Amino acid sequence: MQDEQIIRLFWQRSPLAIEQTQEKYGSFCRKIAQNILNNLEDSEECVNDTWLRSWDSIPPQKPAKLSAFLGRITRNLALNRWEKNRAEKRGGGVCALALQELGECIPDKSGDLSDRLHLTQVLNRFLESLKPKARNIFLRRYWLFSSVKEIAEFYGLKESSVKMSLLRSREALKKQLEKEEISL
Repeated sequence: MQDEQIIRLFWQRSPLAIEQTQEKYGSFCRKIAQNILNNLEDSEECVNDTWLRSWDSIPPQKPAKLSAFLGRITRNLALNRWEKNRAEKRGGGVCALALQELGECIPDKSGDLSDRLHLTQVLNRFLESLKPKARNIFLRRYWLFSSVKEIAEFYGLKESSVKMSLLRSREALKKQLEKEEISL
């Protein structure tokens, strides 16, 4: 079923919307949650919460790209769960490593709204400046929290090539942030 049809079902408040969403995007959302949480039960719970959040959000929202909308919900729910688990000393895995890598070039999330909006704009411009393959590798690592091995397999690259691409991207991001006078 096409995304437009699924969104129409949400607007009609048809339970079929959840069924179709789960069928089309269930494995995608589970992969995002699993990459972050590294726990099947927690991942499944996040995915179920994604369906509830999407039901509560559509309407009034009408996502332009349903996969991105659902991916963002899943990612945010999984990150919240990961932080809770980490506070309880149960976290770890790919997510922790990816966040540690990014922590070297992105400032913490403190600051006022205008600072965060400026950072978002800079990040978006940075991502647009990357070549498509480098951008996709960067997003798979730091948005979807895929492991280096998974990324290498997906693109048919050596792990060392993926690591080098990520390193170069992080260095370029750091330079861009310094150029924009965003302190780390």
